[in-house]
Formats: sequence, C-alpha cells, structure tokens
Amino acid sequence: MSQTTSQSNLKTIHDLKLTGKSLFLRLDFNVPLSPPDASGERAIEDDSRIQEALPTLRYAIEKGARLVLASHLGRPGGKKRPELSLEPVAHRLAALLDQEVTLADDCTGDGIELMVQGLKNGQILLLENLRFHPEEEANDPDFSKRLARLGQVYITDAFGTAHRKHASTYGVPSLILERGMGFLIEKELRFFDTLLHQPKRPFYAVLGGSKVSDKIKAIESLVRRVDGILVGGSMAHAFWAAQGDSLPAGTKLPKQEDIDAARSIMRDAKRREIKVLTPLDTNNGFDIGPKTVQKFIDVLSEAQTIFWNGPLGWFEKPEYCSGTFEIAKALAEMKAIKIAGGGETVSAIKKAGTGVAERFDHLSTGGGAVLEYLEGNGLPGIDILRLNQRQLIQIQSAFEESFEE
Repeated sequence: MSQTTSQSNLKTIHDLKLTGKSLFLRLDFNVPLSPPDASGERAIEDDSRIQEALPTLRYAIEKGARLVLASHLGRPGGKKRPELSLEPVAHRLAALLDQEVTLADDCTGDGIELMVQGLKNGQILLLENLRFHPEEEANDPDFSKRLARLGQVYITDAFGTAHRKHASTYGVPSLILERGMGFLIEKELRFFDTLLHQPKRPFYAVLGGSKVSDKIKAIESLVRRVDGILVGGSMAHAFWAAQGDSLPAGTKLPKQEDIDAARSIMRDAKRREIKVLTPLDTNNGFDIGPKTVQKFIDVLSEAQTIFWNGPLGWFEKPEYCSGTFEIAKALAEMKAIKIAGGGETVSAIKKAGTGVAERFDHLSTGGGAVLEYLEGNGLPGIDILRLNQRQLIQIQSAFEESFEE
C-alpha cells in the first residue's frame, strides 16, 4: 500500500500526550439549520456530525486536555453573519456532553488567546465560525499562525473538509508539530482504504445524484476496482443519452459534459468487462421504477462489498422516494459490507425506515471528501499530518512566498 493511502505513518489522538495541553481540535460542525423562528433563532435539524465527534471529544476531556474546538458553518463568504453563528452547536454540544461549552465571539485575537490560557483541564472553548474570515478559505499564512497560537497539539476529525487546503485544515497542522487524527477520520480511512485496496468480491458501486462530470475521477477510479456499477438518479439521464436511448418525457437533456463523461466511463467499463446497469423503468424520470428496483436488488444480492453514493431519485418528494428507500431497505438486509458516502445519500438512508441506517457498516460524514479520497490520490488535510519537520518547513516557506508574490 502506498504512503498516500496507508495509515501506518499517521498518528492518532491515542499517540499524543494531551494532559494539561491546549488541543486545537478541527471538527466538522457544518450541520443543517432550520429557518429562523420568530425570535430569529435557528435549530439544528440533524446533529449527526456533532454525534460523530463525541468519541474524540470525550477521550480528550478524559485525558485532561484543554479543548479549543474549531469549525465552519455554512457559506458566510468571509463575512460575519449572525445567522451562521455556531451558537446552536455550542448549546447542543453542551447538552450532549453534559458540561459547559463556552462560545468565543471570534476565532483569533488577543482576547481569544487569553481565554485559551484560562482554560482548565477538560474545559471546552468553541471558536466562532472560521469562515467569518476570508483568510480561512484562502489558507492565509498569518491567519494560520494566529490560529496555531491557540494549540500545543493539533487534531483533525473533520473528514468532510480534509479535501480543502484551508487555514484550519492545512495551514495550522503545518505549524504544530504534535498533530494527528481523531477517531472519526481513523474510522473513515479504515473503511475507504478497504474499498481502494482490498474489497471483498464481488464489489458493486451504486451511483446516483445528478452531475456525472463532478464525479468522473472518482467513478474512473471505481471502474478499475469494482465488478459492476448500478446507476440511478438524474445521473442516469446522461448514460441514456450516451447510449443513444430516449429520455423520459418531461426530463431535461443532460449537459454535454455529463454525456461525454458518461460515454467515457462506459467505454472504460466495457474494455474492463465491467457491468454498467442503468434503469429499466422510471417514475416520470424522477425515480427508478419497480422493475429497476428488483433488478438492482437481484444484482446486489450477489455482492460482498457495496458502496453507495447519490440518491436514486428525488427522494425528498414523497411521490419519488420509493426507489431510493426500497434499495436502502434491501441493502440493510444483505450480508455484504455496506458503505455509503455523501450527505444526501446518508439522509435518504436515515429516512428509509426504522433500523435501516443502523444496519449499514459505515455512513460517511465526508461528502465531497469521500469522492476525492476514492480517486486514490489522498487528501491535503490528511497528507499534511504525515510530513516530518523538514518537510513542514518547506511547506511553510512555499506558501508564505506565494502570498508575498
């Protein structure tokens, strides 16, 4: 296994001394929020990402670290937007951990540094939304240095942002030598490294959603590894068009780039003798039909490993949810290793029925990071953790020079 994909040279939170040290913990608290109520407050609609962070948080508290939590929320565009404050997250986290969580009014500055210095072992300070500052997404070296002053140890457990070269995911870990990953990323890598390197066969990928071109590199990587691909959702329209098939009445013609991507995937799959199954029937083009559901279930019943990314229809609408939900229920009953990635996919599985989600081996919080990791080239926010001190100095010099230019 290559260095890019192996976990062997990655430190985990278990490997680092935490007691009495300030721990900069990059988490993914980018949770969906409800529209503001009459008093302007927004509620968390799904706290899965907060729940997934709890094992790492509880371990750090138990070990007596002084916790400095950092995350983004939404897309504030580098401006302070009160409706995207992490205040609802602080409240939910405090309730789940049954201890006080102090929310800072910013994420850098002298006042924040004083708050960190005042933390006692096991106490928690949650920094305000990192993306209120444009320097976060720009991976600004000065902003990275200001954030790095808040931690003696760096841990990332934000798999969903590991594909971004942002200040908190790339700049800060290039400045703090004591660094590693939390339990969530460790779990994510364990499952996805299995898909990349040693899946039990037959191995099938179920792919849905919309744009093929957005996922083409990941799909090309999967074609080299799977025994078959099952396509649904509006993505299937591009495959039909590539095959010269007519589209259901009322559906839009896919973009040419998606048709070209589908044609390229099908050509590669044919050369490798990999099955690509598209829907046999649909519900007005917005859901796979009953014949397709049964065909997909028949094929997948042979599988030992299944990866699912992308819903197979417009599942948010009751009239178009049946296909996606029926496949989710059927997979839950299968003995294969079942891994799902992508926010909409996980949401659909959770809505498919009681006990369905619990019977999947892994539901990833990663979103776009999942597809990038499956391309087989690593992720910047994880690869930076592998570098030694000499390599880190080179990284720092290079990106400071790029900003000076």
